Amino acid sequence: MKTDSIFYRIFQTLPASFFELINLPATEADVYDFASVELKQTAFRIDGLFLPINNQPQRPIYFVEVQFQKDVDFYARFFSEIFLYLRLYASTQPWQAVVLFAKRSIEPTEIEPYRYLLESPLVTRLYLDEPVDIQASLGLGIIKLVVENEKEVPTLARNLLSQARSDLPDARLQKNLLDLIQTIVSYKLPRLSPQELARMFSISDLRNTRYYQEVRYEEALNYTTRLLERRIGGISQDLQVQINKLSVEDLENLGLALLDFTSAADLVTWLNNQGSSDA
Repeated sequence: MKTDSIFYRIFQTLPASFFELINLPATEADVYDFASVELKQTAFRIDGLFLPINNQPQRPIYFVEVQFQKDVDFYARFFSEIFLYLRLYASTQPWQAVVLFAKRSIEPTEIEPYRYLLESPLVTRLYLDEPVDIQASLGLGIIKLVVENEKEVPTLARNLLSQARSDLPDARLQKNLLDLIQTIVSYKLPRLSPQELARMFSISDLRNTRYYQEVRYEEALNYTTRLLERRIGGISQDLQVQINKLSVEDLENLGLALLDFTSAADLVTWLNNQGSSDA
């Protein structure tokens, strides 16, 4: 699973979940922006950075790192990134470092050079496989879904879907979360069939996910391309490029229109007319 990108999406979509994770009020998210930062002229990238909004010097910068694989050099790299950031951006604000380990066993054991930092209030280490009370928090529930046992994933996913529908009045946020939950489920259960996925999600939920839209597009494109080949023979590369840019709805319309085609010229005319109508 691409955990870095998953957690980036979680914190970008539900930034309050980060503050709940470190036992701070969810409302703290209202005064922070979340970003991933690449440090100039280096190979370093900080997974996540919560920066106070509107220049509030009393609030700390939060450096966030997600670690799902054992890496003996992890702390050397992480603290290097932090201090390099502070140097490059001449920051005078307080800071906090938060590390999210998949489990305690992957944390480096050779920590002597960093012991004072790790034992100070500056650093919070969390182990995502250890029990967390998620009953009241949709965000924490989604984080738990990332590390949940495969057998428990369907049940937790269904509960989160139900909670998202009931707790989120914002339709766009609800759609983003449904898509995020579906993405995590697909990573966790890669052998899950479309039928099993449909049983987990309601039909309306599934239609709103990126997964459904991608599958629908691929099916429409493949079906239309096969019909064109049967109807008018081979398609030039230029025409195929134009067809690939069509929306699902346009592909479905083309699938109906091509029943009357007799040559590639008919396809060219249809595509030109489509371009004119979109202009």
